[in-house]
Amino acid sequence: MSEITKTEDQKPKAELFWLLFALIVVAAYLTGLTIPLVGPDEPRYAEVAREMFARGDWVTPRLGGFDWFEKPALLYWLQIFSYHLFGVSEFAARFGSALFGLGTIASLWVLGKKTEKIENPEFKVQNLGNWLALVAASSFGLIVFSRGASFDIILTFPVTAALVSFFVFDLTQRRKDAKAQSFTGISALVSFYFFVGVAVLAKGLVGIVFPYAIVAFYYLLSRRFPPKAFIFSLFWGTILSSAVACAWYLPMYRANGWKFIDEFFVQHHFQRYTSNKYQHPQPFYFFFWVLPLMTLPWLPFFFATLWNLIKNLISRKDAKTQNQEITTQNSRLTTFALAWLLVPLAFFSLSGSKLPGYILPAVPAALILAALSVRRFAAKSNARATFVKTLAVLVIVGAALLAQFFIGDFLHEETVKHLIDTAHAKGYRTEKVLTLHTISHSAEFYGSGRLVRDSDGKQKRLYGVSQVIEEMRRENAAQALVIVPIVYQNQLLASPLVDAELLDDNGELAIVFVKIR
Repeated sequence: MSEITKTEDQKPKAELFWLLFALIVVAAYLTGLTIPLVGPDEPRYAEVAREMFARGDWVTPRLGGFDWFEKPALLYWLQIFSYHLFGVSEFAARFGSALFGLGTIASLWVLGKKTEKIENPEFKVQNLGNWLALVAASSFGLIVFSRGASFDIILTFPVTAALVSFFVFDLTQRRKDAKAQSFTGISALVSFYFFVGVAVLAKGLVGIVFPYAIVAFYYLLSRRFPPKAFIFSLFWGTILSSAVACAWYLPMYRANGWKFIDEFFVQHHFQRYTSNKYQHPQPFYFFFWVLPLMTLPWLPFFFATLWNLIKNLISRKDAKTQNQEITTQNSRLTTFALAWLLVPLAFFSLSGSKLPGYILPAVPAALILAALSVRRFAAKSNARATFVKTLAVLVIVGAALLAQFFIGDFLHEETVKHLIDTAHAKGYRTEKVLTLHTISHSAEFYGSGRLVRDSDGKQKRLYGVSQVIEEMRRENAAQALVIVPIVYQNQLLASPLVDAELLDDNGELAIVFVKIR
């Protein structure tokens, strides 16, 4: 059966499919990036980048003119670059994330191709890279987070690229050609440490903790001691990673000193991990169900591989199948994927703060395990292979069409974009934007430069018409725009203290033009 599959995979029609599939993936991942920015994070990160872009400052992140030291600069750099190319827009804010999603898929494709190319008798399959890319590109986790202007996919790509580079190095250690082993191995190690540095630029210390811990756990699971070449590389490699990371951390420290160290490392690394200071509590098992859901629609295949591994662990026997690399616990790729999966899962399960996107760096490992079962399933017959390919294309194209034409309508209550647009259409483009009985995260981007803030930089939440008037006078503004929950809008409309005009609402919030009498 494997020989039949090999022949089929080499046919021109099959090659044409994979080429068309790659084009579809690129087009789909760059589609649907124009919907309004939603949630608390997307508008803030896009606005931080816009303010850096406006100042011409590539170092210090600020929000509303106040220092914003929660995250490193890599996402902001990508957004600034995109703003230069496309102008300030939702598409530009998400363009870097889409590229990093494609980079994650490409890294897994390289993993499969290198696994085939480098001599290793444990991996005797054709087009493993194509199947890994197919599963990854059509997975729920990558499709969703590659469309978000957030840091999760920005971390996932360099971590994936780093770990793929390490695995290529590990495979070269079994080659008999010493010259080829030396060249390929050193190149892979340089790539590993370079991308570790990029990962630190993406999201801080976790960018170095994950790759190093995963590699260490992989050697432990493999019951092997790291080769001398790798142990030696830790010295020069860590220097290389640090040099890459210093592209931002050094000028950031020089510009902001201890305040940066305290807010970025102490508060947003250690306190975020050890406490619920930032209000994201979840039970210990939270990621044990979030992670599998991110492998949809390949969840059954992911569980199938795990089940085979459990059976092998119990029986202590190597499975003997035509696709041995899929089910044997001794497979290097399977062992590596397990180490890659378990380290972030354990790390974040112990964290005091949990959000679904945190676990994204472990998703490529789950997709590797799923792809091995998908490849075995597809190898049974051409009909099965066609089914898998069709499912992947439908998921990718369907997600792109959904994002482009339908999702925006469901986000009506999640954003104030069209409320601000309505105010602009009526000529109110410069008025201050106040928030009454609420705060609006999306207003960070759509009301840029016009929001009223507390002394700590947070949006100022007002609690009555008198406070609205007081704030307007403090800002020397005779008129303003007020975002208010619909249930409280009559406080303004019926007040004898102001002239108020209801401009629009989104079903939850209203925007009211207010002028002091």
